[in-house]
Amino acid sequence: MLKELIKKVAPSFLIDWYHFLLSFSGAVIYQFPSYKLKVIGVTGTNGKSTVVELTSKILENAGYKVASLSSIRFKIIEKEWLNDLKMTMPGRFQLQKFLRKAVNSSCQYAVLEVTSEGIKQYRHKFIDFNAAVFTNLTPEHIEVHGGFENYRVAKGKLFQTTKNIHIINLDDENSNYFLQFPAENKFGFTILWENKEEIATIGARNIQALENGLRFSVNNTEFNLKLLGDFNIYNALAAICVGLSQGISLEICKLALEKVEGIPGRMEEVISEPFKVFVDYAFTPNALEKVYQTIRDNYNLTKMICVLGAAGGGRDKWKRPILGELAGKYCQEIIVTNEDPYNEDPLEIIRQVAKSTGGKAKEILDRREAIRESLKIVQSGDVIIITGKGCEPWMCVKGGKKIPWDDRKIIREELERLKQ
Repeated sequence: MLKELIKKVAPSFLIDWYHFLLSFSGAVIYQFPSYKLKVIGVTGTNGKSTVVELTSKILENAGYKVASLSSIRFKIIEKEWLNDLKMTMPGRFQLQKFLRKAVNSSCQYAVLEVTSEGIKQYRHKFIDFNAAVFTNLTPEHIEVHGGFENYRVAKGKLFQTTKNIHIINLDDENSNYFLQFPAENKFGFTILWENKEEIATIGARNIQALENGLRFSVNNTEFNLKLLGDFNIYNALAAICVGLSQGISLEICKLALEKVEGIPGRMEEVISEPFKVFVDYAFTPNALEKVYQTIRDNYNLTKMICVLGAAGGGRDKWKRPILGELAGKYCQEIIVTNEDPYNEDPLEIIRQVAKSTGGKAKEILDRREAIRESLKIVQSGDVIIITGKGCEPWMCVKGGKKIPWDDRKIIREELERLKQ
């Protein structure tokens, strides 16, 4: 509460200086560890965690010792632990401490998920980024940044501070904005093959969506991924670009990516038979629609049962009716439930989402009960998709409390109870 009060009454320049000094202090205490690593920063609205995971796999398969940090987990070589901070990009001291551990473990690379809010709070400062990766940009965190343009500017600051390598999704309508920043080496990736600038470009051809994955070719090298959704072609291309920028061959990239069985909480299949249950982190309209489209296009299903909600705490209230509209468009059965209400009334959030579904939604406050209800109505051949949390280990509620949570665990528990 005191922290929120300070934010409201303190001048913005004082808050900026506070964050800047914290970043500097963290770097000093841990002796500027990033200067002894090649640090790769991944930013964008969607796909950041997946690109971090795929990039790390490529670097590891090339024989490097790698540290990585994302909303999913922290990893230093073979040691990994859950990111249970409910914060994608940790605070300055934690971030610099992580990089120092990576240096002390003889890592050559660190791959970091870089968020707009983290940039706004100078968490990226005093980190020597060797490469910056742009995945895509759609509206998110609009209230925090005071508009989409400010959100885009925040993302751009990573590219302003990274002078060596820029890797950019050329198919995104904001690509020109990120292409304007100078860099010694620029790489682009595409599916549409509409090059916007004379830069080193790779793209996917011969794309096939398979029931259990994706097939595409890059420069006559065929990739067979165990990941679903066209969006994962973009994620893979981004990681391949990083590999190529570091002198790693397409063959090693192929071997690495084809080993990936899945990404935790990202189109993760929790139940396979006699029906399918997926969980996905999607909480923005763009990401949610792509998840629904992937399920619709990949499976010959009778119905799609969707369990969704929206975060509280004033986070992007504008998107709540849009999430409801998308569920109404793609889903035959809809259950709107609690997600991360923070200090807001969860029932009011649920109503704001549900009222745009075209009268198709059941409103169930308890998320466990909502998951149970979806399992009660599912039939053989159907697909349940539960979105908004993915593999997150907490549910954030009033008073700053965090309740232990894992959608995947709850699904398995409730299915066992229904079998009894």
